[in-house]
Amino acid sequence: MIYIIVLLILFLDRLTKFLATKNLLLNQSVPIIKGVLHLTLIHNRGAAFGILKNQAPLFIFTSTLAIVLIYYSLKDTGHKKPHIYNLSLSFVLAGALGNLIDRLFLGYVIDFLDFRIWPVFNVADSAITVGAILLAWSMLKSTKKKVQRRE
Repeated sequence: MIYIIVLLILFLDRLTKFLATKNLLLNQSVPIIKGVLHLTLIHNRGAAFGILKNQAPLFIFTSTLAIVLIYYSLKDTGHKKPHIYNLSLSFVLAGALGNLIDRLFLGYVIDFLDFRIWPVFNVADSAITVGAILLAWSMLKSTKKKVQRRE
């Protein structure tokens, strides 16, 4: 099931980036809900929020390392992990793969979702964010259970 989730998110990321690049000009912004949601095509050469611009080798290295570590963590069946933990890592893995593909083949990440109150992002970024939130929740939940068992 993990690999199906990864493939679905990765497919959605690739499809939406393809559609954005085919239907928008660079820096063009098209309102979907004026003032709330726009589609704005940008080429992000940095990390989150555009920080560390033009550091592609660093991003490629760290993304590859994260992907390898997540893959082996998901593959490790030595001990049972909570479903939400595996789900969260699946989301992060898919997002990291989606943005790594952009960096390897284009030298930048395609971003296009523009909510006007947040930097422009993409489906892969969303997957990483959702995965990180689920991972934090999973870890907090696990810690709470351990504390309750000790009492």
